Amino acid sequence: MSEPLRFMAPEEQARANFYGLLARLYYSAPDAAFLKALAMADELDAEDETLAARWRELIAAAAATEAEAVREEYDDAFVGTGKAPVTLYVCAYSIRYTNETPLAELRADLASLGLARREQAGEPEDHIAALCDTMRHLIAQQQRPLEEQQRFFERWIRPNYEALCSAIDASERTSFYRHVAHMAKAFFSLEQAAFEML
Repeated sequence: MSEPLRFMAPEEQARANFYGLLARLYYSAPDAAFLKALAMADELDAEDETLAARWRELIAAAAATEAEAVREEYDDAFVGTGKAPVTLYVCAYSIRYTNETPLAELRADLASLGLARREQAGEPEDHIAALCDTMRHLIAQQQRPLEEQQRFFERWIRPNYEALCSAIDASERTSFYRHVAHMAKAFFSLEQAAFEML
């Protein structure tokens, strides 16, 4: 019988929510209802002013954006025809040698955490949305110790997030998603700093 979930501190719930939001935004373009909810979100009461500012900018972008435009942007930037202009698969930002097999290592890591890709999932496990959802799961569902969360973050998100966010920011095909990337970079930087203090 599994242990009951412990009470989650507000800051842990907030971390899980951020990872969940990023997972949703990177998985597919937000629809009109999601954009409206995001546009009406409260300002962030955070000590980190950079993250608070990036959050305000994302809310403003959601309020000023039409769902159809965001869908077209997502498809143009991240799907494309043939090779996508910007890839959301983080291993593309870290593979240096042709004999590297990071996906096999990632799958082994996920298996050790009791996780695996659903059969109906069409995306490989190194999609940034999947990695963010894994972090959300480790925090909120499994309530893993911070050291285990840190190990996963350090291996799969930290080495790649700056290059990924920079690629999104530099793309001529992104507008709304530049704000998503700015907020993601600020959040991941804060996570990195917090883990380094452990």
